[in-house]
Amino acid sequence: MSGVQSHVSAEALAARFPEVNPLDRHNRALLDNVHPPDWVNPEPAPRYNLVVVGAGPAGLVAAAGGAALGARVALVERKLLGGDCLNVGCVPSKALLRSARAAADVRDAARFGVVVPPGTHVDFPAVMERLRRLRAELSPHDSARRFRELGVDVFLGTGRFTGPDTVEVAGKTLRFARALVATGGRTAELPVPGLAESGYLTNETVFGLTELPRRLAVLGAGPIGCELAQAFARCGSAVHLIEVRHGVLPREDREAAEVVRRALAHDGVRLLCCARDLGVRREADGKRLTLESHGERHDLAVDEVLVGGGRTPNVDGLGLEAAGVQYDRSGVRVDDRLRTTNKRIYAAGDVCSKYQFTHAADALARVVLRNALFPLGRGKASALTIPWCTYTDPEVAHVGLGEKEAADRGVPLQTFREDLAGVDRAVLDGETDGFVKVHVRAGTDRIVGATAVGRHAGEMIAELTLAMAGRLGLGVLAGTIHPYPTQVEAVRKAADAYNRTRLTPLARWLFAKWLAWTR
Repeated sequence: MSGVQSHVSAEALAARFPEVNPLDRHNRALLDNVHPPDWVNPEPAPRYNLVVVGAGPAGLVAAAGGAALGARVALVERKLLGGDCLNVGCVPSKALLRSARAAADVRDAARFGVVVPPGTHVDFPAVMERLRRLRAELSPHDSARRFRELGVDVFLGTGRFTGPDTVEVAGKTLRFARALVATGGRTAELPVPGLAESGYLTNETVFGLTELPRRLAVLGAGPIGCELAQAFARCGSAVHLIEVRHGVLPREDREAAEVVRRALAHDGVRLLCCARDLGVRREADGKRLTLESHGERHDLAVDEVLVGGGRTPNVDGLGLEAAGVQYDRSGVRVDDRLRTTNKRIYAAGDVCSKYQFTHAADALARVVLRNALFPLGRGKASALTIPWCTYTDPEVAHVGLGEKEAADRGVPLQTFREDLAGVDRAVLDGETDGFVKVHVRAGTDRIVGATAVGRHAGEMIAELTLAMAGRLGLGVLAGTIHPYPTQVEAVRKAADAYNRTRLTPLARWLFAKWLAWTR
C-alpha cells in the first residue's frame, strides 16, 4: 500500500475528537479501529463507481454493499468511522440506558418481594467504563481495516467536492461515476443567552463523563433529552428537563407522551415546559439558569447543562457548490430517488432526511445503491415504511400515520386500542402503564399507522411495520398465533377488536338463527 501515512498520535486524535475522552484502553481500542493513528491512505484508483463521503450508518452500508456487488468504492471520513451511531449515539446511549434501567429495577425491587440491602448505589464511573468497553468491542464491525478487507479504499481526511465528478481528500483527487453524500448531522447551536460562554454538554461530549453531575439541566424534551434525563436521574442526578413547548416528546401521540411524562416524574425528573426567557451564566460552583415556565420564574443552580434537542445537517465545507449540489438549512435537497441537483450525486441519512435514525439511514443507503449503480434502478424513498422508537422506559414506538397527521391528510381512521393493563404478561411483569393503538383506514382492515408504549414497544412495533410493508391487514394479525404470555399479545388483542366490528347486528342475528336451528 502506498500513500500518505498520518502518524498522528492517539493523544492528538483525542484532542480533536471529544468523543474519545478519556483516553483509556477502551477508547484507544476504539480509535485503533475507527480512526487508526497510523492509517495510510491508498493511492486513488483512476475512477470509482462510487465515492462515499461520510462513514456513518448510511455511508458504511453503501460502501460495503457497493463493494459486495463488485463496484470500485472509495469511503472518505474526516472524523470517526461509525458516525454518530457507534460513537456518540445509539451504542453509548443504550449502554447507559441499560445501566440506568438496572438501577431503577433495583430501586423498585420491593414491589416484587425482593429486599435490597441498604447502601446499594450506582457506581457511575463503572457505568461509563462499561459503556466505553462495549463501544470498543462493537467497533471492529465499523473499522477501517474491515472495510479495506471488503475491497473499499478508505481515506481518512476531510473530503471536499472540487467539481461535478471529483472529490479531494488529503491532497488526492478521487474521480467518480457516482457519489454519495452521507455526512450526517450534529447538535444545533441554541440561541440561549450565555449558553456558549458557560459551556455545555452535547451527545458528542456527555459520554466522556467519568463523574456523575449532581445537578443537571437538560435542554429539550425530545427523544435525546428524555432518554438522557431519565438515565441520569436514575443514576442519581437531580435533573431539570426544560422544554419550550408543552409536555414532552412533542412529535409523538399525546397519550403516549403523557405515559412517558409520568415515568420521568416517577424517576425524579423535574419538567419545566413552555419555557420562556431562558438564560445561563457561569458561577464559581457551576452554572445558573433562569427561566419562566407557565408564568412562574425559576432560578436553577446546576453543575452541567446538556443540550438534548435540535439537529443541523453537516453540509459546511463540503464544496457542494462546486459540485452543483443545492442545499438549505434542512440539508441536501434530494428527489424521491435520493438524487441531488447533480444527478451523479446522491444523498442519504441525516444530511437529507427527516427520519434521523440509524435504521432509516441504512434503508436509504440501500435505495441509493439500487439507483446509483444500476441504470434501471427505480427505488423510491417514499416507498419505505419507517418505524421509530424513543428508548425511554417505557419506550414509545411509532410507524405510519398518527391521528393528527391522518386528519390533516383527510384520511378517515378507525382506531383499535389495547391497554397493557389488559395483557396478562404486562400484569405479571408489573408493566401495565402503556398501550398499543392501531389505526386502519375506515371501513377496511388496512393498517395506516400504529403507536406502542411499553418497556418492549420497540419490539412490538416491528410486527405492525411488517404488516404495513407487506400489505397485511389487521384481520391477518388477528389470525396469527402469538406465544402466550407475551406483551406483544396486545397487538393480537387490538386485531381481535377489529374482528369483532365485522360481526354486525345482522350477521349476529343470522348466526343465532343458524345455531338455534342446528341445536
